[in-house]
Amino acid sequence: MKKLICMMLACWMAVFLAACGGGDGELLLPDSSGSVGGSQNAQQATVAPAVILEQKDLKIQVKELDTDSLFGTELKLLIENNSDKNLTVQCRNVSVNGYMVETMFSADVAAGKKANDAITFLSADLERSGITQIADLEFSFHVFTTEDWDAYLDSEQIQVKTSLADTFSYTYDHTGTPVYEGDDIKVIAKGLSEKDSILGPELQVYIYNGGSKSVTVQTRETSINGFMVETLFSQEVLPGKHAVAGITFLNSDLEENGIEKIEQLEFSFHIFNTETWKTIKDTDPVKLSFQ
Repeated sequence: MKKLICMMLACWMAVFLAACGGGDGELLLPDSSGSVGGSQNAQQATVAPAVILEQKDLKIQVKELDTDSLFGTELKLLIENNSDKNLTVQCRNVSVNGYMVETMFSADVAAGKKANDAITFLSADLERSGITQIADLEFSFHVFTTEDWDAYLDSEQIQVKTSLADTFSYTYDHTGTPVYEGDDIKVIAKGLSEKDSILGPELQVYIYNGGSKSVTVQTRETSINGFMVETLFSQEVLPGKHAVAGITFLNSDLEENGIEKIEQLEFSFHIFNTETWKTIKDTDPVKLSFQ
């Protein structure tokens, strides 16, 4: 039953994220130049089989990389639970080529049993970040007891390099309109997507965390054409990592306020330490204009 529910949620997420990708409108403010894309490799990325975790009677091995699965790229795993507890294995803090991405992965493994499963890196997130070839995958495992959800193991960050890693050139697209820079954090507005979205238009933003702590970036006090609206946006960025994410404005809010076209957008960023929740910065209002 749990697997069926997970697959239904996976299908919904894939459709939703695909619908939210892409954009038409461009910011009127001047763009700044930046590095675009990454090295393009004709060969397909592969990974060598290897044990990536062996701790507390839990062993996890990488088997292979499948870049042609239904929802995205899959890292296939063999999980061995040699403990006396039924365990659920999930992953956190995921990045591909230095970009933060979302995954689909939750594996139940009974005590003394093995399971074949896969971490799915969603196509929509890879496309949003401009990732066409995979050089490295990074993540941590969060493991808990299946029945009572007690914490069992939180691993250190694990890096899996592919066959392309040694020749891959890491470059990041930071073109767009700078909207915040400080506290070792950079945020750039890249453009507004008003079409092909289920929930509403999105402002695409690029975020870079050059500090030593994980940060979460959210929005506050948002208005469109002078009307206060809600947003859907909360992006965690690990130290030294990048992210491309969408600030979503709800169609229901636009309809309620009679907004047919976004002309003026105003909001502020609330940035805090992900682990301690301590505020790093509440920014001055960001003001953007669109055609």
